[in-house]
Amino acid sequence: MSHSAQPSPHKPGILVGLKAEAKFIRQVFPRAAIAASGATRAGAQREAARLAACGADCLLSFGLAAGLDPALPAGTLIVPDKVSAWGTLYNTDPTLRHILGASQTGVNGGALLHSDTVVLNAADKASLFAESQCKALDMESGFLARVADEAGLPFAVLRVVCDPATRSLPAIAGTVLSPDGGLKVGALLGSLLRHPGQIPGLIKLGQDAGRARTAMQQFLTKQQTLPAFTQLIG
Repeated sequence: MSHSAQPSPHKPGILVGLKAEAKFIRQVFPRAAIAASGATRAGAQREAARLAACGADCLLSFGLAAGLDPALPAGTLIVPDKVSAWGTLYNTDPTLRHILGASQTGVNGGALLHSDTVVLNAADKASLFAESQCKALDMESGFLARVADEAGLPFAVLRVVCDPATRSLPAIAGTVLSPDGGLKVGALLGSLLRHPGQIPGLIKLGQDAGRARTAMQQFLTKQQTLPAFTQLIG
């Protein structure tokens, strides 16, 4: 389901999970249409459809991903060849993959798995890896892949591993994101007061997320193919 014959992109629609990701991506692609899903199924479905309908001529998915391949540490960059969602494999566009740096040293290809729910447990990640052999998973790229296929638009994905496959996350990680991609501060503090044992895991998650975002920012600002892409679409 590849659309590599499309013309050179100049108006991308970009889907991310969180406001923090949208803020950085806005600096790289100042004229792009950018939407944050809030890391929810409903938000991802809604925003992917909105981006496809806004006049974009390619669709991109950026942000964090949960590791499935135990060989990939936090900060590993993934530009997948395919997105696996609801039993369908969607091929990403080879030209966009090249522009996003798929051929650069240290960038992983392979497949990315879509999930409609947050996967917190390391055992669940191991099961998903054994079943799918996907490198990582996220909650946005499947919806973007599906609407791109329906609209006949090329799409590509750049994700960075946040929580490695072997690490389970505290339960709070799946409940404190707001629909607009921010944090429910009250819910966060309340949960930590009731269950302070989550604090070490949350601190580690914050460290991994910071490492992952830094890896993406450094990669996007340093790689040689991005300036040409920015000139086309910026």
